[in-house]
Order: sequence, then C-alpha cells, then structure tokens
Amino acid sequence: MKHKFIKGTDNTRTLVLFHGTGGNENDLIPVAQMIDSEANILSLRGNVNENGMNRFFRRIQEGVFDEEDIRYRAREIIEFLETAAEEYGFSLNALAGLGYSNGANIIAAIHYLYGSVFTKSILFHPMVPLKETPASKLQETSIYIGAGENDPIVPLNNTLALEKTLSEMGADVSLHTYKRGHSLTQEEVQDASSWYHQTF
Repeated sequence: MKHKFIKGTDNTRTLVLFHGTGGNENDLIPVAQMIDSEANILSLRGNVNENGMNRFFRRIQEGVFDEEDIRYRAREIIEFLETAAEEYGFSLNALAGLGYSNGANIIAAIHYLYGSVFTKSILFHPMVPLKETPASKLQETSIYIGAGENDPIVPLNNTLALEKTLSEMGADVSLHTYKRGHSLTQEEVQDASSWYHQTF
C-alpha cells in the first residue's frame, strides 16, 4: 500500500492513519501530531479509486457498502501492517487507529473482523461497516467516536448503533456528539487528544 511513515521519539506507540474519501496519506498527519507528538505515524492511502477519489473500500452507492470488498480490504490492511512492522521496527501490540469518515469505517470493520488489532481507535464520523453481528471481542480496546448531530452523510442513529455494537463486543467506547455536520473540527480533535492521553 502507498503510505508514509514518520518515526517518533517514542517507538512504543504507533498511530495508523486512514483518510476520508478523496484524501491521501498526508491529510491526517497534522491531526495525529496534535494528538500524540511522540508516537510513530504510519499513514495509509486507500487502494480503491472511485472516480479519481481514494477510498479504503468500494461502495455500491452513498451509505451502501460493498461488504465483500470490505472483508478483502481489511485483510489486505492486516497483512500490510505485519509487513510494515517488520520494515520499520514497531510493535503490532501497541497500535492506535485514527480515521475520518471512510477511514473510520475501515477501522471499525477491522475491529468487527479481527478484534483488538488496535488497542485504541479514534473514529471521526464513522458508520456501521457490516451488517453481520461481529464474533470478535474487544475487551482490551478503547474507542473514541466523534459524531455530528447534523451530519448529512452519517445519521446519528447509525453512529449510535455502531457504539452499541462495539460496546457489546467489550470495548470501552466514548461517544462525543457535536452540533455540526460531517466536517472534522478543531474541537473534536482536541477532545480526542484529551481522551487519548487519559486512556493510558
């Protein structure tokens, strides 16, 4: 996968970044550095091209996902992380996922399918990624969800359903809602940073 790796001053933590639709591996680096200025950063570019826009999995239409492709892409990312850990010398046991929109959705899908790949995850404006009931367990995982109460792309009920499922899987989920739409705001990033440092 196309990506960017920035070695941190503290090699015990690695933030793995997943951009939104139409983004790239550079988009969330400033956000990650605001949240943890010392951690390694591994920022990925989605392998799917939708009308010139990078994504992490295909969709059939707005809000309707290609679930077979989600499973394929999630496995692809797991395999890439294993390779990257060897190449860059970071631990797979101390990964934090950080994603916005489509990127947050693929992190949620990875949790559904593979459990606690990320011990912490920050999900900005995510949706339920798969219809199936997850078999994975998330007892060792803390998850921050940021959602817009007026989001035209992600209905709040969908986010609440995701929160419920992740909690039932055993994750410690912290949901923060904002009187905003789908855009990522400075307030969300600051709240996510506070949450991140409180969960050590």
